Amino acid sequence: MRTRLLILGSTGSIGTQALDVVAHVNRMHEAGASPIGFDVVGLAAGRNAELLGAQARQFGVRDVACVGDAGSKDGADGGRACDSGALAGLRREGVRVRDGADAAAALVREVECDVVLAAIVGIAGLSSTLEAVERGRTVALANKETLVAGGELVTTACARTGAKLLPVDSEHAALFQALLAATRDPGLAPPMNLEGRTGEGACGLDRVTLTASGGPFRTWSKEQIARATPQEALNHPTWRMGAKVTIDSASLMNKGLEVIEAHWLFGLSAERIGVLVHPQSIVHAMAHLRDGSVVMACAKPDMRTPIQQALTWPMCLDGCGRTLGAADLSRLEFSPPDLERFPCLGLAYRALTMGGGAGAVLNAANEEAVGAFLKGADGRGANGSPRFGEIAELVSAALDRAAGANVGAGTLEEIDAADRLGREVVREMLGVRAR
Repeated sequence: MRTRLLILGSTGSIGTQALDVVAHVNRMHEAGASPIGFDVVGLAAGRNAELLGAQARQFGVRDVACVGDAGSKDGADGGRACDSGALAGLRREGVRVRDGADAAAALVREVECDVVLAAIVGIAGLSSTLEAVERGRTVALANKETLVAGGELVTTACARTGAKLLPVDSEHAALFQALLAATRDPGLAPPMNLEGRTGEGACGLDRVTLTASGGPFRTWSKEQIARATPQEALNHPTWRMGAKVTIDSASLMNKGLEVIEAHWLFGLSAERIGVLVHPQSIVHAMAHLRDGSVVMACAKPDMRTPIQQALTWPMCLDGCGRTLGAADLSRLEFSPPDLERFPCLGLAYRALTMGGGAGAVLNAANEEAVGAFLKGADGRGANGSPRFGEIAELVSAALDRAAGANVGAGTLEEIDAADRLGREVVREMLGVRAR
């Protein structure tokens, strides 16, 4: 059996590791050790056309898209375009190349596939993911901003088309595994509605917990965190990720975005989604049952494991990620998050409670603030860039504005309007500072 796979965001951290998984599964398939293999039928990248071309040649891909930074709305990229020379070289080799802001969505519309891995960072990934859902594709979802900003729109479309959203985030992938064990229902697949689920399959689920490593500032004081430089914020102790995700992990905004994502994937209210700081990054999620027992999902901090789980679902094959051993379980620490030092997590809960377009506003303001922070050479607020501690202040101001603006999120137009509002608030505030 061959699975036709399309990868959006192939040159990023998730995309390159996904291709490692593809190569691993295909080797097993050729050796008769796996019932499935992958045909990579399409690749989409940001601006790294050279790596995109190398990937297309390695996997025999004939359809690609290069979005360029203009396709990303976050402030970190600077609007740089794809390398036109590299794209011309691909075209000479007979590869069908799409470029421009709509290129990834066009790739999804025009190339037949079974599974779409959605790994374009930021709100830029929403339109192409929605295209896949509208066509009833199975989506391996690594782009959390899609559900943070457009959860209502995307899950409504899933209900209409039957599309599945298989989580690639390590925490949500682990929570999916824990919920399958807790509910004893192998037919479950996100998006699901556990809040309203009744009967034998509900199996007494009480609440769930996502874990956070705590990032590089787990033991820092509030004053130290406020003055952190981009270099310090990018020095994550456990994971190696792209710059935007790493900064979000340092502020715990990444965990806040994951709380909102969990709400849309599993249909649970904010009150039933908790967070614990767990620096070892071994336990990724927990399902708490009403009888007092807890189902934990554990794994080494290696993204290839959740990527493979999503791409090969509902099968479980020999993995290419690092294997968890008994010694890894000898010391596990958990503590509640400190919202005084890490206010971004609390802001995400606030946005989820507000509903409507608040998630899109939160996401946009955070993208804009993080982009501006990364542009500051020393993180000390030079040239109008925010200090690390001011990221939360900027996002909070955007949510304040949203509270009086009645923003919605039921259509792409409403999401775009909420996104613009969040960015405008941050730009206004940073503009005042620069003057």
